[in-house]
Amino acid sequence: MSGGEATAKEAEENLPDPEEEVASSAVGTSRPRLLGVLGPGLISGASDDDPVAIGTYAQAGAAFGYGLCWLPVLCWPLMAVVQEISGRIGRTTGRGLAGAIGRHYPSWLLWACVLLILFANTVALGADLGAMGDAVALLIGGPRLLYVVLFAALCIGMQVFLRYTRYVSILKWTTLSLLAYFAAVALAGVEWGEVARGLVPRLSLDEGWITAVVAVFGVALSPFLLFWQSAQEVEDQRVMPRREPLLRAPDQATAALKRIRLDTVVGMGVAVLVGLAIMVTAAATLHAKGTTSIASSAEAAEALRPAAGDFAFALFALGIIGTGLLAVPVLAGSAAYAIGEACRWPVGLSRGPQEAKAFYGTLAAATAMGAAFNVIGVDPIRALYWSAVVNGVAAAPLLALTVLVASRRDAMGEFTIGPTLRAAGWATVALLAASAAAMAFLAFGGGSP
Repeated sequence: MSGGEATAKEAEENLPDPEEEVASSAVGTSRPRLLGVLGPGLISGASDDDPVAIGTYAQAGAAFGYGLCWLPVLCWPLMAVVQEISGRIGRTTGRGLAGAIGRHYPSWLLWACVLLILFANTVALGADLGAMGDAVALLIGGPRLLYVVLFAALCIGMQVFLRYTRYVSILKWTTLSLLAYFAAVALAGVEWGEVARGLVPRLSLDEGWITAVVAVFGVALSPFLLFWQSAQEVEDQRVMPRREPLLRAPDQATAALKRIRLDTVVGMGVAVLVGLAIMVTAAATLHAKGTTSIASSAEAAEALRPAAGDFAFALFALGIIGTGLLAVPVLAGSAAYAIGEACRWPVGLSRGPQEAKAFYGTLAAATAMGAAFNVIGVDPIRALYWSAVVNGVAAAPLLALTVLVASRRDAMGEFTIGPTLRAAGWATVALLAASAAAMAFLAFGGGSP
């Protein structure tokens, strides 16, 4: 056998077994380990705990102590269901969510969803970049706005100039920044008996309580993650050997659907545990010391200093920076995927900038607009509020369309979602719609800030 033939044969033997598919070529072609199997779901879950979410969970803990600890736990199965449905659409059709919606529904409906996502993501980008700038200023001093601009440039540069496989690898390792919040819990003097009692749901008609519940649902079930996860399943098909949409390669379905379920359950579990850790830390420190109101994640970090010490404060602030570096590219990327698929541009981080100029331009523009919100002096508290409002309004209809697409045989072939996933999806839609209605009621009733 010639050297060239031997090399080709070895390369063929080293390709991933379709029965044991890994989530991204960033992990190489070895037999999968847990980190290898985890991919879009893990990154989606980790990015869900962005600085906006950190501020929301911290505010809930500060205001109500351990009383809302049950809420993130309730969100876990709901988050896993909606992200699994989104991932299955991308893996089955070879298109992202916006592309799949555009194939089967009127363009006006698609563009209404895309514009909602663009607006919500841009506002959230501004809030996240502002929180990151605040965190650095708290840690080392200096000009907050300069840090905001530098973070925006760094996030754009990573997405434009890094190879996709390297970029995915960096995002995976960035999820380790979430460990800071588990360390903060260890330093907070938590009353675990109270935590256990807080895991039992208790309902209230108090306006502040309803607002906190709506806000937690809004950050836990953020609609931008639907676009991101479906798009990343498509990206992995471009870079992974032998991987094709299930409509063309149904023999890959067993391994693919098993991997997507594990990926989403673990990824959303990470998001829930981190959210719970932040809530518990705030309850044990801020609420216990009489601080019941905070306006941002950075303010939560600063308030921790007298309650839990400088080390806990530093861990919390570093976690804001790390989660922001993970979430900002996901927010900008999901907006770029949605617009690019709606316009039928070449899209994808696995494509070079010259091949997908409009896609990368949109990504950079969304990030720059988020940074500009801080430069022109938009009130960060109002930005957080309106981000939550738009997410609350957009989440239910976007998820409804996601469930409808995943249930269509002309879109999904034999891989339409089953009755259990469909029922869970519609139950989540109903819950999100009720949350949006509650938010609207509070807004019209004078509950907005």
